Amino acid sequence: MERLTTGNMGGLSIIFFIIAIAISMSFYQFVFLNELNAKPQVSEEIANPPETTNVVIAEGAALPTNPKFFDPKDARATLEINNKVVWTNKDTTAHTVTTDDDYVDKLSGKFDSMDTIGLISPGSTFEFVFTEDGEFPYHCEPHPWMTGVVTVVKNFS
Repeated sequence: MERLTTGNMGGLSIIFFIIAIAISMSFYQFVFLNELNAKPQVSEEIANPPETTNVVIAEGAALPTNPKFFDPKDARATLEINNKVVWTNKDTTAHTVTTDDDYVDKLSGKFDSMDTIGLISPGSTFEFVFTEDGEFPYHCEPHPWMTGVVTVVKNFS
């Protein structure tokens, strides 16, 4: 019988090492990355509601003395109906829509125009689809006196 020599043990170790790396890479590519990159599952009605809720950034909103900043200040939306909110900047100054509580939606990401389009320039819009119910307070980053809330309720129809 032939005895295993150090050279044979080294060769077997290399083969086992290569097999272990191949298994690890396969798991990473076919299991881990797929789960990491998977989009969250929400219904088509929530992801693409048939209507929108509109909020206007009022003219002169950059001035703290202006009577209106966001119109309406307290917007209400219903899941599966109008949970896509569109802010339209009617002011001559750029603004943001920035979450007060670091809200991150599972589909739309962080509730912050700076993360997607940056400042909302005059005449431009910012859109955000809320996929869950709740109260979502926000403000304008350069003009913190500008505050608003989006309240999203469940559809009970």
